[in-house]
Amino acid sequence: MPLVPDADNSNLFQPLGSTVEAITSVPDATNDERGVLNTQANDESQAVQEIESLCMNCRENGTTRLLLTRIPYFREIVLMSFSCPHCGFRNSEIQPASEIQEKGSRHRFLIESKEDLNRQIVKSESCDCAFPSISLEIPHQRGQLTTIEGLLTEVVEDLSQSQPVRKYSEPEAFQKIEAVVAKAQEMIDGKVFPFQVVVDDPAGNSWIEVSPGESHEKWSKTEYFRTLSQNQALGLVNADEDTQDGEREGEQGADRQQTLPISNDEIHTFQATCPSCLRRCDTHMKLVDIPHFKEVVIMSTVCDNCGYKSNEVKTGGEIPPKGKRITLRVDDPEDMARDVLKSETCALVIPELNLDLTAGTLGGRFTTLEGLLREVFEQLDTRVFSETYDSMDPERMERWSTFLRGLQDAIEGKRTFTLILDDPLAASYLQNVYAPDPDPNMTIEEVERTEEQNEDLGLNEINVESNDY
Repeated sequence: MPLVPDADNSNLFQPLGSTVEAITSVPDATNDERGVLNTQANDESQAVQEIESLCMNCRENGTTRLLLTRIPYFREIVLMSFSCPHCGFRNSEIQPASEIQEKGSRHRFLIESKEDLNRQIVKSESCDCAFPSISLEIPHQRGQLTTIEGLLTEVVEDLSQSQPVRKYSEPEAFQKIEAVVAKAQEMIDGKVFPFQVVVDDPAGNSWIEVSPGESHEKWSKTEYFRTLSQNQALGLVNADEDTQDGEREGEQGADRQQTLPISNDEIHTFQATCPSCLRRCDTHMKLVDIPHFKEVVIMSTVCDNCGYKSNEVKTGGEIPPKGKRITLRVDDPEDMARDVLKSETCALVIPELNLDLTAGTLGGRFTTLEGLLREVFEQLDTRVFSETYDSMDPERMERWSTFLRGLQDAIEGKRTFTLILDDPLAASYLQNVYAPDPDPNMTIEEVERTEEQNEDLGLNEINVESNDY
């Protein structure tokens, strides 16, 4: 995909309202044998289906029009438009038509100005949204393509709709809802900054628009494995005997793993539970000795049932009293061939490129510096930039293009930069090509963990004091 768009914008995604209007005004319709009306939506000859359905406003029959389309560089969606000729009620919404992702995703975004309220949100029908500062949670409902301001405005309208009746029937609830509405309206008016929005989607098909150079304190995305109840809600599994057997088998496989004699010369395979579909699957494990560092375990999981694949690197040993920060000045293309072990708790920062990746991004990786940065580039290009590319203003698009070009130049060894690996558990490693002598371009320093880091890592609840009996 080119970083700089062509002058022709005909392939860009049109506003939802315009597309729905095009669907509504489609002529030359014919009914098929099932009573479904097939029409032509646009020049691309996408079939629009019309279905007679019940109007929830007047209980008469209206018409629902369905169109399968695709947001460029994102995913396929279904546009639905309902209109009732009897009462005039109209409604439109979107439904995801793409596959459910291997993991769920949780986006956090910090709103600090009026401009941030214009950030776009794709909210699938399985997505929950929350504004923690006012204890407001929006449960999953219909899919939406909107902005943060639009999301808050809809909340205010929905909560205010029944307030006149609630004022006399439920005075206590009226007062609480009125306070939430007032706070939400202050957010919309830009009187309360900063505040945070959280978009949590077990299906992994929702996102918040992001700009290049933003730190992980402002925008962050974390992926997680779904629980059994979330898989059931998405229709991926049933609470049947097979799932229960798979869970029991996974527990037995984990018990067997603890008793395996691990050696560096062979690959061990044991049965586990797939984190995506909760069926039985195989996990392969091998012990690797990294010179001048420690032994690590490389694990690979493949599920034949749902196709889930993952590769992880786990480090062992005791938790050190301090964290570790590794700083490397990259001024030679040969530096890109250095081995890198990035643990799950390691943050990656490149100040010259305004790149700031929070801990947990990409998971554990054992690769080269070039391979690590190339994976960062692919993740940002395909999963962040491409998802908002079609609706960006020219200034933001140029910032993204400049950022990605700079990252590509760094990967190809065309520019110097500083790489910082900050790991509170000191479980990350960067190859010293001068070993056992010190590397003149690399510094390794021990850093004290913050109270927040200890809390996030669960270290505050660990008792490391020995008891003498």
